[in-house]
Amino acid sequence: MKITTWNVNGIRARLTHVVDFLREHQPDVLCLQETKVEDALFPREVLEDEGYEVSWYGQKGYNGVAILSASAQSEPVRGLPGDGPDADRRVLGATVAGYRVLDLYVPNGQDVGTDKYRFKLDWLQRLRTLLDARYRPTDKVVVVGDFNVAIDDRDVHDPAWWHERILCSTAERQALAHVLAFGLQDAMRLHTQEGGIYTWWHYRAGAAFKDDGLRIDYVFCSPTAAKHCTE
Repeated sequence: MKITTWNVNGIRARLTHVVDFLREHQPDVLCLQETKVEDALFPREVLEDEGYEVSWYGQKGYNGVAILSASAQSEPVRGLPGDGPDADRRVLGATVAGYRVLDLYVPNGQDVGTDKYRFKLDWLQRLRTLLDARYRPTDKVVVVGDFNVAIDDRDVHDPAWWHERILCSTAERQALAHVLAFGLQDAMRLHTQEGGIYTWWHYRAGAAFKDDGLRIDYVFCSPTAAKHCTE
């Protein structure tokens, strides 16, 4: 079972890249974030033509998540407990081949101390509520996506500069730790403790070319799923 995650930053703008990725890597599951398209305009046919079942949960111009799977999906999950009808579309789950896959796009939070920051911390608390309500640690649970939090300083290119800034603040890390206390493990850390492995780079000052990045995208898995994680 090959499970992949990708903040695609606009599925329609990146559609040819997604198709190329599917053809080259043939994942069993591909979870997308920031699809940025309302449901009626999601390009399902192109992805279905590649042999994937597709579910999506989106909105115009912002947010949005999707799950592509090579086998059937069941037990859909959309949104968090307490979401209103106008809530951001950031959570999508499905069961695929016995794995309970949850695809997330966690709010950025903007700046420490702002209303959006407090919303982010509350959102992570509601995520834990969802996990407790819909899943069990004994299930094969795999939670993936863009978490907009660097777990620890190994995931930060310059910890001194990022100290207590957004994505690296103590409160954010504690909130994510509370989510993981459900019984989730960092899949990458099952295989390496190495630092300096990043998934996001700022678009300014050539950060990507200098590898000045953060690891804020993760694959987390329950102990039952972790036993099957080979790389």
